[in-house]
Amino acid sequence: MDLDALLLSRIQFAFTISFHIIFPAITIGLASYLTVLEGAWLYTKRRVYLDLYQFWIKIFAVAFGMGVVSGVVMAYQFGTNWSEFSRFAGGITGPLLAYEVLTAFFLEAGFLGVMLFGMKRVGPGLHMFSTAAVAVGTLISSTWIIASNSWMHTPQGHEIIDGIVVPVDWVAVILNPSFPYRLTHMVIAAFLATALLVGASAAWQMLRRHDNPAVRTMWSMALWMVLATAPLQAIVGDFHGLNTLEHQPAKIAAMEGHWENTPGEGVPLTLFAIPDMEQERNRYAVDIPNLGSLILTHSWDGQFAGLKEFAPEDRPNSTIVFWTFRVMVGLGLLMIALGLWGAWSRLRGKLHSSRGLMRFALLMGPAGLVAILAGWFTTEIGRQPWIVQGLMRTSEAVSAHAAGQVGLSLAIFVVVYFLLFGAGTVYILRIIDRGPEPGDGDAPPEGGPGLHNQPGRPMSAASGRSADGGDAGTGGRTPELQPVAANRGGMV
Repeated sequence: MDLDALLLSRIQFAFTISFHIIFPAITIGLASYLTVLEGAWLYTKRRVYLDLYQFWIKIFAVAFGMGVVSGVVMAYQFGTNWSEFSRFAGGITGPLLAYEVLTAFFLEAGFLGVMLFGMKRVGPGLHMFSTAAVAVGTLISSTWIIASNSWMHTPQGHEIIDGIVVPVDWVAVILNPSFPYRLTHMVIAAFLATALLVGASAAWQMLRRHDNPAVRTMWSMALWMVLATAPLQAIVGDFHGLNTLEHQPAKIAAMEGHWENTPGEGVPLTLFAIPDMEQERNRYAVDIPNLGSLILTHSWDGQFAGLKEFAPEDRPNSTIVFWTFRVMVGLGLLMIALGLWGAWSRLRGKLHSSRGLMRFALLMGPAGLVAILAGWFTTEIGRQPWIVQGLMRTSEAVSAHAAGQVGLSLAIFVVVYFLLFGAGTVYILRIIDRGPEPGDGDAPPEGGPGLHNQPGRPMSAASGRSADGGDAGTGGRTPELQPVAANRGGMV
């Protein structure tokens, strides 16, 4: 097998999954957020929660559609680019992906239509149930996907018969050692990324003096969520790191840029360095003595395996994962700082007037998604050279394609993805730029949630015009209340 074809296949999969992972993360967080908003509206009858629901469901619909499209394309690569992996491990990954379709995707697809189009057509209770079902579906979907991926990191519950992985204990396969930590870490990351996106959207509106009850409410809710989830994510990350140290010590050594232990001394925490894989050392290292031991072994002078304890062909690329890990951790610390700043401003009564806090929140808007990508790169590149840890190398899993064939498909992916998903992202940003439209204070609307100033054209959600041609941004209303289906046309 030509090494260039292997490298190009890895780049292609990394490219497509990098696009894909962003949209499910948004939909996981937004689905739960929409459930909270609709529940709050039904309980309190405050119009502000309905305004926010109507605003964020537009973004959810676009993100959901792009997530489905990018996920289907990514899945096909298991057969086109990684056929040897599918032959070897398909007995595990195939059923897990099938369970995801049979449970999560059917649940989401079954209730998504009611969620998007049914506000006027079904009762409030059934519509609330549909929104919650979609939210549960996103969580079930992430459970099966993470179970499959976690098995590749910490495989359990199988036997190898005639060169093929055969499942013998599905409970052990699904509940493999890294699964609980990775699932919790990913779900919290999705909630945190969504909270940062919501907070940045509110900050953008308030900085432009487009202030209304809906904007203030989502600003407050977002900062509460950041305050709750950012420190929790750090705690979960610590447990995840200890689990990784136990089951994938080479990955931890690469993440820490740790080459070898000095007898009787603790391991320093390397803040900055350029790991040199050829010379087996760190260049320009800035270390804090013993802090690495304290974090990873919870003792002052504890030691863990360095990269030199593994054969060169079994070492992950420390030059990459050292920095992707630090990007993730650095952004996580900034998220904690944002949550604490928001809490301090709230206590001082300046939550809605601190423009410094708003600017910081605006800058942190994409930080959750960037951190997810950095964390994903860390965990996947850190598993190399194994595609299934200890069982199958990545070089053994690739299909027998020439480099030119893979290069051509990669180039096509790059062009199509930037055009298609770039357009979808611009559309989402246009909706965010417009912001939620203020309703009539906290007065409950007549006729149910679906009767609130619905745009009548597919792109009107971002055009700033209402269905009758009036200026929706200045409070224009249609002469007749529009059904919710008009608002959703062309979204998916």
